[in-house]
Amino acid sequence: MICIKADIPSKICEIDDELKAIYHSKDTVCFFIFKKREDRNRFLDETVGMLKKEREKHYASFYK
Repeated sequence: MICIKADIPSKICEIDDELKAIYHSKDTVCFFIFKKREDRNRFLDETVGMLKKEREKHYASFYK
């Protein structure tokens, strides 16, 4: 396991983990927040192999 210390806002920490998808690149950590667990799981399946920009565009198009 690798841990990187970060100052995560408490508002994000309070959201149920089953409603968050967390991805990272070499310089960014992204939190995608969903209303339902099913949406999160579908997003994970739909974005397998996508790069950060593609994943962000997909989220904005279907989940925002």
